[in-house]
Parts: sequence; C-alpha cells; structure tokens
Amino acid sequence: MLDIRFIRENTELVEKSASQKGYKVNLQKLLTLDDNRRKLLAEIEKLRAERNQLADKQKAGQPDAQSIEQGKKLKESLGQLEAQLGPVNLEFDKLLREAPNVIPDDTPEGSEADNVEVKAWGDTKTDFTPVDHLSWAEQRGLIDFERGAKVAGNKYYFLKGSLVELELAVTQLGMELAKKHGFTPMLVPHLVNTRTLEGAGFSAKGEEKQIYKVEDEDLNLIATAEIPLTGYHTDEILAANVLPLKYAGLSPAYRVEGGAYGKHNKGLFRTHQFNKLELYVYCQPEESEGWHQKMVALEEEFCQLLEIPYRVVRIAAGDLGAPAYKKFDIEYYSPVDKSYRELMSCSNVTDYQARRLNIRYKAGDKTEFVHTLNGTLAAMSRIPIAIIENFQDKEGQVAIPKALQKYAHDQTHL
Repeated sequence: MLDIRFIRENTELVEKSASQKGYKVNLQKLLTLDDNRRKLLAEIEKLRAERNQLADKQKAGQPDAQSIEQGKKLKESLGQLEAQLGPVNLEFDKLLREAPNVIPDDTPEGSEADNVEVKAWGDTKTDFTPVDHLSWAEQRGLIDFERGAKVAGNKYYFLKGSLVELELAVTQLGMELAKKHGFTPMLVPHLVNTRTLEGAGFSAKGEEKQIYKVEDEDLNLIATAEIPLTGYHTDEILAANVLPLKYAGLSPAYRVEGGAYGKHNKGLFRTHQFNKLELYVYCQPEESEGWHQKMVALEEEFCQLLEIPYRVVRIAAGDLGAPAYKKFDIEYYSPVDKSYRELMSCSNVTDYQARRLNIRYKAGDKTEFVHTLNGTLAAMSRIPIAIIENFQDKEGQVAIPKALQKYAHDQTHL
C-alpha cells in the first residue's frame, strides 16, 4: 500500500495513476478519514498523558476524592474516543489498501493493446504453419484434458511421457540459471493465510475472484510462488548488508481464471493448475530499478538458451495490476497464430507489498521499507507450447532445444 503521507503530499499523482490503471479510489474520503483519525489520536494521546500524570501524583500518597473523580472522567472520555477511533481506523485502512501503486511518468497510456515493444530477438520466419500444441500432443497421447475433466473438472489435465520429461528439463535448466545468478532455490507452501495473500496484492474476494479459498479456514491456494515469497519476511527488520535477498520459488499455481474460453485459451495456455518457477528480490529502494532490468535480462537469457523467438514489451497503465509500479512482459512468437503471446512477466512493486506486510531494513539509524520485485522465469503452461510450435518440422517431429538435452537424458526429440 502507499504511505498516507505520500498520498497527502501527492494527491493529484495518486489520483492520476489510479485513473490510468482503471481503479476507482475515493481519495477525498480517505483524506477526510485521515484528518479525523489524526484528531482523535491527538486527543487520545493528550488524555493518556493526563492520566499518566495523575497516576504519578497518586503514587506519592493516598489519592483524594477529587483525584479519584478526575481519574474516572479521564477513563470514561478515553473509552468514548477509542470507541470512535475503531470504526474510523477500519474504514481508513480499507480505503488506504484500495489505493493502487503509482506509476512512472513514462508509462504508456491505455490498455493491453497499447503495450509498447522494447526489443525483439530471434528468427520468426517460417515456411510452413506447424500444428498447434494441443492437437500435436493429443495425437501422440501426451496430454489428456478429457480424463482431467473427469477427475477434477474443465481445464484440468494429465500430462504424460516426453512432455513430463520436457517440463522437468525446463525446470532444472531454469533453476540452474537462477542459481548461477545468485538466487536461492525455494520450495514454498501451496496455501497461505489471508494476510499474506492480501499483503502480496491478491484477493480471495471481489468481482474478479481468481483465488481458490479453503472453506471454513483462513487458507488460500496460491496463484504463484510470489505470494508466499512476499510473506517470507513479514514483520521482519532486515540488516542492510544482507540485501538484496534473491529467491527462486518453485510451486504449482492454482487459478480460477482457467475457466476462460476462446481461441487463445486452448490447451495449456490457460488452465486452473500449472507449475511455475518464480524469481523474487528484496532490495533497498535505490536499487529496485537496476534489479528490474537485471531480472528482465535474466528472463531474456533463458529464452535465448531455449532458442525461443521473443519480444520484450513495456506494459501500459491500464494493463497494470494494483501493486505494480512498472512491468515488462516477454512474449514468445507463435508461428501457429503468426503473433506474439505472453510467456513471462517481471514487475517492480517498490514498497507497496512491504508496507502491507511490514517488511523493513535497517541501515545505521535509518529504518525503511524494502522494495520487492517478482518475475516469472518458467511457466510450464507456456514454455512447452513455445517449444512445440517453434521446434516442429514439416513431419511433425519436435526437436528438444540443445540447452535442455542434457536434462532430458540426451534425447534430441520429444
């Protein structure tokens, strides 16, 4: 969330950023509540100071009737003010949490269609149109959505044979690359409490519910390892000399959005469950922009190792989620669709998540909130598609990228 002092001093910027992102936030009501809250707190502190002074006097000897009566009135007045403060605080906290992160001035305006290409890599020229990944895999008995639906429902699937080996190989290569860049491998809880979920900027409620909630328990299935990795240092004060902290979290991702239909949601591209390798960084504020660039470069390095043609796009304001300050996507080229499709993303969230979960660092006498960043290195719902489409020959054989072959028992084809 944003610092209320920042909102007070930069109301127009916060209002403009929220509007560009497509969020409706009643900042005037928030600021009015903030004024009321501060007045109540000042009055409460004043009465508490008077009560403490009275208590100190009474320690010297037997309190007289006037002091006892004064103490009763102070207690009654304090109780009334604290009763008033409770609901004001609740509404204030709710509105403060609804305010999205601000965005840089150079953020492209508009929605998804207005995302801006930053660079492109790889050869996108093909002399034939390959078979789409779902048809290719079903013809070979390597994927089974029909039986997945039988045991779990629509958009669940069984993966078999060489596609399982491909996923394991991609995971191993991705983790080795992350380790090479100093990221610590992590296996994370697949369930988190609501504080962690909402602290990371996700919600189990709302019109666009995307999180599976466990009924009658304060537990939610994670949509990405970003969520538990955000909560890992909740309520901690980190030493400045341990930053940056870099984690590579491996986990399934569970998403309600898998129920979406349409041309671009066929097969693996959008499902209720898939495995994912997520990069996460905690750093000092002045370092977050640099780490954002490094993480995008690491994602590019992985795409180049896999020889997947791609482009990097800067995400427009209307396509940014509430926590993101700045975001890039990496999109692979689809020779089936003759267009680019999302493969990875990388976001600088600044101190938005850290404030919600009280994650700070100490340098000398200074204690500040850390900045956090997250990036998808390998979503197993997308990378196999990119490989099947880009490494398929006219006979339907799919070559395994050279970088993966040592993790795939030296096999050269799926």
